[in-house]
Amino acid sequence: MTRMRAVDAAVAILVKEGATEAFGLPGAAINPFYSAMRANGGIRHTLARHVEGASHMADGYTRAADGNIGICIGTSGPAGTDMITGLYAAWADSLPILCITGQAPVAKLHKEDFQAVDIETIAAPVTKMAMTVLEPAQVPGAFQKAFQLMRLGRPGPVLLDLPIDVQQTEIEFDIDAYEPLPVVNPAASRVQAEKALDLLVAHQHPLIVSGGGVINAGASDRLVELADVLGVPVVPTLMGWGTIPDDHPLNAGMVGLQTAHRYGNQTLLASDFVLGIGNRWANRHTGSVDKYTAGRTFVHVDVEPTQIGRVFAPDLGIVSDAGAAIDAFLDVARERRAAGTLPDYGGWADEVRARKARLQRKTHFDQVPIKPQRVYQEMNRAFGPDVTYVTTIGLSQIAGAQLLHVFGARKWINAAQAGPLGWTGPAALGVVRGKPGETVVALSGDYDFQFMVEELAVGAQHHLPYIHIVVNNSYLGLIRQSQRPFEMDYHVSLAFENLNSPETNGYGVDHLKVAEGLGCKAIRVERPEDLPGAFADAQQLMAQFQVPVVVEVILERVTNVAMGTELDNVNEFEDLALTADDAPTAILSLAQV
Repeated sequence: MTRMRAVDAAVAILVKEGATEAFGLPGAAINPFYSAMRANGGIRHTLARHVEGASHMADGYTRAADGNIGICIGTSGPAGTDMITGLYAAWADSLPILCITGQAPVAKLHKEDFQAVDIETIAAPVTKMAMTVLEPAQVPGAFQKAFQLMRLGRPGPVLLDLPIDVQQTEIEFDIDAYEPLPVVNPAASRVQAEKALDLLVAHQHPLIVSGGGVINAGASDRLVELADVLGVPVVPTLMGWGTIPDDHPLNAGMVGLQTAHRYGNQTLLASDFVLGIGNRWANRHTGSVDKYTAGRTFVHVDVEPTQIGRVFAPDLGIVSDAGAAIDAFLDVARERRAAGTLPDYGGWADEVRARKARLQRKTHFDQVPIKPQRVYQEMNRAFGPDVTYVTTIGLSQIAGAQLLHVFGARKWINAAQAGPLGWTGPAALGVVRGKPGETVVALSGDYDFQFMVEELAVGAQHHLPYIHIVVNNSYLGLIRQSQRPFEMDYHVSLAFENLNSPETNGYGVDHLKVAEGLGCKAIRVERPEDLPGAFADAQQLMAQFQVPVVVEVILERVTNVAMGTELDNVNEFEDLALTADDAPTAILSLAQV
């Protein structure tokens, strides 16, 4: 056996578990851990400007590729409490990140020592495990258990809190004898797969709803194969967007009250059977349960048993890893196709495609100030199928989900359930770490951008290039829109006359000066015809200087984005597409109708 400090054992475990990308800030109570990382040399560390930002970077890195687990590191006290929003965002979207905090010495934990806080209790509701490790010899086992839990069942974050004396105490540990704990997830049986397909083929208008669990399982390609074998259209959820490319003939569009397509909602309402795989039936997807379920039969597949029946009782529930369930369904579906016993759903699929071509929103507006729909139209043209979009919450995210196109798994990276403002920028930096050399485009409203804007300096310092599009209406746009029923516009405007930047014309903060002061490049666009050139210039600047490039687009102050109370009661505030020229970047052209 080898004698070493507990933190040296912990870092060796991180390397062996394959978690080698860390984001954080050193501090007195976590310096021993940093010394272990420095000595080991196997972990790359990115210095953040705020620990919450570091937690979102770890989250973005995790979401960037199959198998990733981002690490966030901070000192004692406020560093841990700063991580809570990041833990919540990861917990809500079923993402594994590992947060490691320093802590006061064990003997001082109940003496109100400087920066000593019960982070274990604070973090417990938003983690799969939160543990203050009180015995040095427990450190290896705590990390071993953490990795198993993060990967087991419904994935999620873990926080490990390490008192400074525990970190520095020597223990006996042999990394060569260390092995990760097994991760065995439930798998759908042959009988379950047969029963699910029996229900499906008994209906004339079936759909598959593909959730984030399909992406977590690395099963997107097999999901597409299942749809192809069955000939059944697919509705991706917001977390599952990209599991089937937007231009696939069986992509039926998204469903919901906000981040949805007109054609997607109409297709769901026309269906009579839904097979949900790795999804949660989130309320922004379903609207009221009565409307969503009326006249339809449901099969629900989820790796977490308590998710089955949480929102409504399905006709058949299957506890299974999404990938394992898809494999079982594929086996049965292929056999039935070979035997000629699968129904022909070609007519239903044609109906879905016709609806997709016909029910579109207008994107081609020429007004000045710019209407946001035009921004997304030009983004579709500028960035193509290989781009990865990163965003979180606001009218920018909702309109983006309605109008942008996504062509593969992990190309739409979105803090969907928690929706913390400020997540987008630091998460994009984590995505760049996880997708080196790929095009990453972040999308923010001005308020999301102003949260945690300091993290742009991280991209400049560490050369993490991405494009950050800021659609600026100088408003808390989503909150302003939600205040309409109250007949008020109260404390939601960010506009003011900037004495130092009169060129902002009353829009307040000069985002270009802020971005440039943080070491990045920045462009402002005020006319719609200038958008293509600005996006091209941003790509050139990003490649040349290897730093984030901010493209600020000055929007009209007030735009109400389509949303509603039910799938059949979505308020369309803007003009709809009547000709192909109204929506020139739509997946299917109105000219094909």
